[in-house]
Amino acid sequence: MEKNVKNRIILLTGQGKGKTSSALGMVLRAVGHQMRVSVLQFVKKTRNTGEARALALLPGVEHLICGNGFVTPQEAAEQRENHCHAATEGLRLAKSRLADPSVQMIVLDEICTAIHHHLLEEQEVLDLLTSASTGKIIILTGRHAPQSLINCADTVSVIESAKHGFEQGIDAQPGVEL
Repeated sequence: MEKNVKNRIILLTGQGKGKTSSALGMVLRAVGHQMRVSVLQFVKKTRNTGEARALALLPGVEHLICGNGFVTPQEAAEQRENHCHAATEGLRLAKSRLADPSVQMIVLDEICTAIHHHLLEEQEVLDLLTSASTGKIIILTGRHAPQSLINCADTVSVIESAKHGFEQGIDAQPGVEL
C-alpha cells in the first residue's frame, strides 16, 4: 500500500465541550502507532491538569504550553502584549515542528481562540499550514474558527453544547474539565 503523503488538517470547533478531548483522543491513536506527536496549547497556561500529566506519560509526545491563560476583554495593554508574545512564540515552535520530518502529528490546541482574540493573525496561521512538510496530521482546535481555516481543513467537526454542568453551578472537576 502506498503511503499517503498529503497533509491531513482536522479542525475541531464550536461552542461545545470536547474539542481538546477529541484532539487528545487522536494523540492516543497516534501513540498506539508509535508516531511522534507535538501538542502545542495556545492560550492555556497551566500544567496542573490531568491532560498535561497524562501527556507527560506518553512515549513520543511533546507537550508545550504556549499561552498565558484565557484572554479577557478588560486586560491591560501589558497583559495583552504578554499573551501576544506567548502566542507568537508558540507559532514559531509550531513552524519548527511542522518542518521536522520526525514529527508526524501536531496539535495546535486553542489556535482558533488565539486568532479570535487577535493574539495571532489569521494569515500567519494559514501560511504556517501551507508551509508544513508533507505527511503531517495537523489538528486545530478552538471556538470561533475563521472561515479560511474551515476551507483549508479536510475534516471539520463543529461541537455544539446542548447542556453544560457549569451552567448549573457545577465547578470544574478533575477527570472532566481539569
